Amino acid sequence: MKMEKKKLTTASGKPYVENENSMSAGPRGPLLLQDFILHEKMAHFNRERIPERVVHAKGSGAFGTFTVTHDISKYTRARIFNQVGKQTKVFLRFSTVGGEKGSADTERDPRGFAVKFYTEDGNWDLVGNNTPVFFIKDAKKFSDFIHTQKRDPRTHCKSPAMMWDFWSLNPESLHQVLILMSDRGTPYGYRHMHGFGSHTFSLVNAQNEVVWVKFHFKTEQGIKNFTDAEAVEMKGKDPDFAQRDLVEAIDKKQFPRWKLKIQVMTQVQARKFPFNPFDVTKVWPHADYPLMDVGVLELNEIPRNFFADVEQSAFAPAHVVDGIGYSPDKMLQGRLLSYPDAHRYRLGVNYEQIPVNRCPYMGANYERDGFMAVNGNGEDAPNYFPNSFDEVVVDQAYKEPPMMLESNMADWYDRNGEDDNDHYTQPGLLFAKAMNDYDRHNLVANIVGAMSGITGPKRELIVNRQLCHFFRADVRLGTAVAKGLGVDVDAILKQLKHG
Repeated sequence: MKMEKKKLTTASGKPYVENENSMSAGPRGPLLLQDFILHEKMAHFNRERIPERVVHAKGSGAFGTFTVTHDISKYTRARIFNQVGKQTKVFLRFSTVGGEKGSADTERDPRGFAVKFYTEDGNWDLVGNNTPVFFIKDAKKFSDFIHTQKRDPRTHCKSPAMMWDFWSLNPESLHQVLILMSDRGTPYGYRHMHGFGSHTFSLVNAQNEVVWVKFHFKTEQGIKNFTDAEAVEMKGKDPDFAQRDLVEAIDKKQFPRWKLKIQVMTQVQARKFPFNPFDVTKVWPHADYPLMDVGVLELNEIPRNFFADVEQSAFAPAHVVDGIGYSPDKMLQGRLLSYPDAHRYRLGVNYEQIPVNRCPYMGANYERDGFMAVNGNGEDAPNYFPNSFDEVVVDQAYKEPPMMLESNMADWYDRNGEDDNDHYTQPGLLFAKAMNDYDRHNLVANIVGAMSGITGPKRELIVNRQLCHFFRADVRLGTAVAKGLGVDVDAILKQLKHG
């Protein structure tokens, strides 16, 4: 098939000829200001790099479908789930968290797992990680935590001292630290890891009954991780390993799939739960709250242009749909504000008009103007509500039920107050019950390797403080790490005894 030729034009559509030679005063003279093409090319080039994400800067993405396999209408009226066999288009972006865009795919880091469902009731963004928990439980601490994962202000290098200082001062991080330091911290690409909504959300059914929910994506490819040595080796061989693996698998029609499952907790159960059910540093035991099948997510289309879709994609936990809601999770509450705000800064106030973010079933609103208003900007319709001219109405069928709040005074409550300060039971169970001997051996080796990088005058203080957390979770864990670091175990136990 003969491809139709196209004229070379400016962005405004003007055909032009001189795309390689600048206009100058003579063959060797200075350039002339009137060479608009020169300025357009250079100005656009200078702006090709939009600000990278502060976190999750390096990522990969693909389009696909979500297919409902089980009826959960007793829990939610969300239309995405209203019929077994129903398919919904999705876009999924994977990412590392702490590194820049040029960092390696195999760094020891959590992995972002963000899914955009293009539903009839709007786009639903389920924005999570490949871990069911997180390092902190209050969004006010997020910027401090992320700063420790970035670069030292003086050396401009990654600093183990910064990381371990923060973790040792915040024992709520211990659960996630053990996961990160295990081989789960270096997954074999993106296809061989689970995904989690991580936070507690709510589901609302047709009777306006509310339950709490956690979302889990279970890989059908099987869990596969790099060891620490393998991950380091791959950083040198192919820093884009995960991106290449995803593209090649889909190009070969080896479409990766995940089963979506949910855990459900009633409000009565939530009041009796031994931990705060909205604490993102904790999990809900599967024995008490079993996983229930919902559907299958399949990725089957690589974007034709990485920048257009992967780099410009924008996800926000605030984007829920009718039948799915929020919870009092403090980290979630903070993300409801911060994620859309980050997108407005990075992509502009009209970021949801970008095709990958645009709802294909877009309704009507009165947002107008701002940078890059490219969808007609409401044309000649009124830009205020209510008005006497358009036919936009409020559909009361979508009214949300009121959220039950505890009858407490508004105050700055200690996130680790009484009944919320057990940071050791679940990490201890993770080490003792969920891991086998191989996992435990690699976990200890990875921790010792990471903590060996702590330098500076506060090294002993930071190391001993963190060791105390390991001992409180499991004596075997603390002992093994202490021995690996050459620390006197008896001295640490004595320190523990005296608080």
